[in-house]
Amino acid sequence: MTDVLLIALFAFLGAAAAGLIGAAVLRLLRHRSLIVSLSVVAGVAVAAMLAGTLTVAWAMFLSPHDLYVVTTVVAMAALISLATAVLLGRRVAAQSHELALATRSFGDGGTFAMPAGQPAAELAALARELAATSAKLDSSRERERALETSRRELVAWISHDLRTPLAGLRAMAEALEDGMAADSGRYLRQIRVEVERMNSMVGDLFELSRIQAGSLALAPARISLHDLVGDALAGADPLAREHGVRLVGDRIDEVPLEVDGKEMSRVLGNLLINAIRRTPPDGTVAVAAHRSDSGVVVSVTDGCGGIPEEDLPRVFDTGWRGSHARTPPAGAGLGLAIVRGIVEAHAGRTEVRNVQGGCCFSVTLPTA
Repeated sequence: MTDVLLIALFAFLGAAAAGLIGAAVLRLLRHRSLIVSLSVVAGVAVAAMLAGTLTVAWAMFLSPHDLYVVTTVVAMAALISLATAVLLGRRVAAQSHELALATRSFGDGGTFAMPAGQPAAELAALARELAATSAKLDSSRERERALETSRRELVAWISHDLRTPLAGLRAMAEALEDGMAADSGRYLRQIRVEVERMNSMVGDLFELSRIQAGSLALAPARISLHDLVGDALAGADPLAREHGVRLVGDRIDEVPLEVDGKEMSRVLGNLLINAIRRTPPDGTVAVAAHRSDSGVVVSVTDGCGGIPEEDLPRVFDTGWRGSHARTPPAGAGLGLAIVRGIVEAHAGRTEVRNVQGGCCFSVTLPTA
């Protein structure tokens, strides 16, 4: 038993010495190719076995012939191990190189393509993660392009919508200064109307900037959905009468909500104003609200005739105004963008779909 323990101790000391040397070599070569590292690992395994064997052989006083035989056997094993390590390292290095080339392609703005062949499990997992990241980057680039297009359209439309009333204000102001205004009271009333319209546009821009900057501070309180919708209908009734549109709101459930009443009133007001302006005279704008499995759903249905299918995904984008984009009553195209921002700040979502004769805007909010 004592001899066995001594043999194990000598073998361990020899192998440990080889292992320490191998660890030092790996540290020195840590920035080199994977082929070199695998070769070192294979060499350390064989060297550890050889060192342990030689230590035990010297302790046991083996004959030179027996020691030569053992050394030859270990040398052959070392040769095969190194060859295997080199082959494995070349294969892994080639797969890594293909993966690097594929990664470079989507880093430069392209799309990641899985390398051909069957890579190692770890490299295959990395390739799957890179493919998922590439898909997310593509989606992000597409959203960025859409946002940039919306920003450019918004700047162009805001410039147009501000330039027109400003030109009118300047002409009326000059007429008043020169005493050329036959009815100064009418001029002053028109100036006030234009100023209020521009003030509304500037207010929408400020509200949208707060939403996009994430600085919209909500003050949620428990309110009744019936009261919220009723107040919005009452506020929109004068505009509906002016346009000859009938408001209908007889499908409102008594559901409690935990929302910011002021901001949600703005949401419903924007939806109603948009629906009334898009609905022809003698048309109907219907409001409904009910509880569903996903939360509380408030919908506003108008008689606009529908929205082209290709435009439906852009309805809530900043600056979108459809085909009636250059007339002042269309506004700056911020109302629906503000609606989406406020609803998402309440952890809700907005949707739009075409229905017979018009379209239906729906807002889904979490229940109280």
